[in-house]
Amino acid sequence: MSNPLQQTIEALAKEKGIEPDVVITAIEEAVATASRKYYKTGENLKTRFNMETGQVDLFALKTVVDDVTDAATQIGLNDAREMYRPIYGDDVANSIEIGDEMEFPKPTEVLGRIAAQTAKQVIFQKVREAERENIFAEYNQQIGEVKNGTVKRFENGDIILEIGRVESVLPRKEQSRAESYAPADRVRVVIKGVNRSAKGPQIVVSRTDPALLIKLFEQEVPEIYDGTVMIRGAVREAGDRAKVAVFSRERDVDPVGACVGMKGTRVQSIIRELRGEKIDIVEWSDDPIVFVTNAISPAKVQRVSIVDDGEKVMEVIVEDKQLSLAIGKKGQNVRLAAKLTGWKIDIKSEEEKRREVEAQLGALEIGEPPADGEPPAESAAPAEPEPEGGGDSDAAVARAENGAEEAAEPETRETNN
Repeated sequence: MSNPLQQTIEALAKEKGIEPDVVITAIEEAVATASRKYYKTGENLKTRFNMETGQVDLFALKTVVDDVTDAATQIGLNDAREMYRPIYGDDVANSIEIGDEMEFPKPTEVLGRIAAQTAKQVIFQKVREAERENIFAEYNQQIGEVKNGTVKRFENGDIILEIGRVESVLPRKEQSRAESYAPADRVRVVIKGVNRSAKGPQIVVSRTDPALLIKLFEQEVPEIYDGTVMIRGAVREAGDRAKVAVFSRERDVDPVGACVGMKGTRVQSIIRELRGEKIDIVEWSDDPIVFVTNAISPAKVQRVSIVDDGEKVMEVIVEDKQLSLAIGKKGQNVRLAAKLTGWKIDIKSEEEKRREVEAQLGALEIGEPPADGEPPAESAAPAEPEPEGGGDSDAAVARAENGAEEAAEPETRETNN
């Protein structure tokens, strides 16, 4: 591009991150809009950007017809041929047929200042729309990616971040309660979505989404980045605790050790980024009993029984002194384990399980003798006894949707930890 207008178009396109053709189209539409306001003749006006001169040419289009009913948009066949004959010769003139469109040049120098202002407004509007559409398309493809942002301001509890050349919003519900920020602070966030609004694309980011945790592990652990170790699931209660299930595709690579790093360096850098959020890294297994046993970590499990395979309910037995650790603060550990594994987990201590079994045996032994001449009735399934004493209340709270005991003996597996 050589002339000043073309250079301006190229600079504007580079600044806004759009194609020069978009700017050229905007200029053509702007001149056409300004021309219609100036001439007000009802003509079908068309503009075309001249790459050689750097000017916008204006034409009035007229359709060739037999009988002219609208002189502003139509021209007779004979008139059209006679007009072209002295300029282009007989061959071109005779080739004109009914339905062809002819272009009649019109001057643009007479448009004036008002038309120039109108053209300027149209150009800015078109360029702004193209820029917004470009931003929407760009960030819509980056959903789930981690970006570095700078805190710009606060609006009604939401944090406005600057990511590159655009602003994004970190809503209150996507903020971790363990974190607080000040203007100009740098923060890493994951793009959760892009919404269209009257002010342009609104990029929504998050600090609580599990995708942020997964992406941080991909950045810190080379084995995850190259695909040797895979993350099979991640759950979080942002600011407090998170659990990540990992799996190694190579027998010689320890997935948990790779994520922890030497002396915990890898996982510690992620914990610092998440402002002290505790992270449990557990090994994934396609055996649900093994997986649940690992997910209850750091508590040691004694026995695991599948209560209801269809409803995906498991019963986990731990030592009495491990019960509070297995349940976690306000049931957090068992709740995260259930979300990670997809199983409903009922945790009981050995003492509670023993009392439950004794109560069931007692219910079977105590029964009224059948009346004379009546056959003995079948025993009903024993109801689960109420937990005794205050010591078992935590275990009762930790049970998520505890399934009924089936008559058949459940699958039980001892775990040695």
